[in-house]
Amino acid sequence: MATTARFNRGLASAKVVAEWRFVAIFGVYLALSIVCLAASDEIVVAGYNVDNYVHMERRENGKTVVAPKPEKEIHALIQIIKEINPDILGVCEMGRKDDFEDFKTRLKQADLGYTDFEYVDGPDPDRHLVLLSRFPIVSRQSMPDVPFTAGGKPEKVRRGFLDVTVEIQPGLQLRLVGAHLKSKLSVPDNEELVRRNEAHLLRRHVEQILAVDPVPRLLVFGDFNDSKNTPAIQEIMGPGKAPDHLFDLWLSDSVGDHWTEYWKFADQYERIDYIFVNASLLYRIDHSKCGVYRSPLWNEASDHRPVVATIRTAGK
Repeated sequence: MATTARFNRGLASAKVVAEWRFVAIFGVYLALSIVCLAASDEIVVAGYNVDNYVHMERRENGKTVVAPKPEKEIHALIQIIKEINPDILGVCEMGRKDDFEDFKTRLKQADLGYTDFEYVDGPDPDRHLVLLSRFPIVSRQSMPDVPFTAGGKPEKVRRGFLDVTVEIQPGLQLRLVGAHLKSKLSVPDNEELVRRNEAHLLRRHVEQILAVDPVPRLLVFGDFNDSKNTPAIQEIMGPGKAPDHLFDLWLSDSVGDHWTEYWKFADQYERIDYIFVNASLLYRIDHSKCGVYRSPLWNEASDHRPVVATIRTAGK
C-alpha cells in the first residue's frame, strides 16, 4: 500500500527513493516497521497520460513503419510508475487490448501487482482509458458510447468515460471517473466546441452520480486538454457553492511547478491533467503527499507527467 517514503516526501527526486529502498533492504527494521504500520492508513491514486502506448506509424531508421511504443520510452514509463507505486493507476492513451496486456505484463515484471482492471473500448480505435487497481472493483459503470451533437453534426465522446467503484476496505468505497477530452489538434474538428460538449456530458454524469448518492467519495482524473480558466474545466467542476462541486487538487511538483504536459509543436508547457474530488473525499486527502510527479525521465516516458493523490483511509 502507499507510504510516506514511497511517495518520497511529496515528490522529491527519484534518487531519494532509491536511497530509501537501499536502506530498507539492508534492514533498518524500526523504520520499515513504522512504514508498514502507516501503509494501511493511506492509498495512492495516480493519473497518467502514457503518450501513445499504441501500435501506430512511427519513424524508424528513416522509414515510416507501424510499430509499438519504443522500448526506451516504455522502460522510462515503467520506472516512473514504479517510483510512484500507486495503489490505483488511471491511464490515458492506452492502445488496443494486446497493448494493454503488454503493459500489465511489464508492470507485473516490475513487481507492481494489480489484480483488477477496467478497459473502456470507446469510438477511438487506437487510444483508450484504462484503470488498474490493487483493490477489488465492485461496480462498473463505464460509458464507452456517449453520443452528442456539435455544430449540427452527430459526434461521440471519442474515449468514452471510465467509471468504476473500488472497495478499499469494508465500509470504504471509492468511485473513480476517468476522461480524456478532445485534444487541441483542430483538424478536422472544431476542437474547442467538441471538448466543451464532452465536458458538459462529463459534468452531467457527475451530477447524476451525486444525485443518486450525495455522499460517495468521488475522484475524477484524466487529461482534459484545457487550462483551469476555460469554460470546459469550469463546467466540469460546477458552481463553487453547489453541494456537487468538484474541488481541483491544485497539484505541483517538488519545486513548485504545476505544468503536466509539454506540447512540443507549440513549445508550450501547460497544466491539462487534473485530479478533482468531491466534498466527501476532500477531507481525506493528504495534501502533503499529493502532486505532479517530477522525474528526470519524464520526457523519455511521455509528453505528460503523472498526477498523484494520497487518500487517508483511517477513520470514518
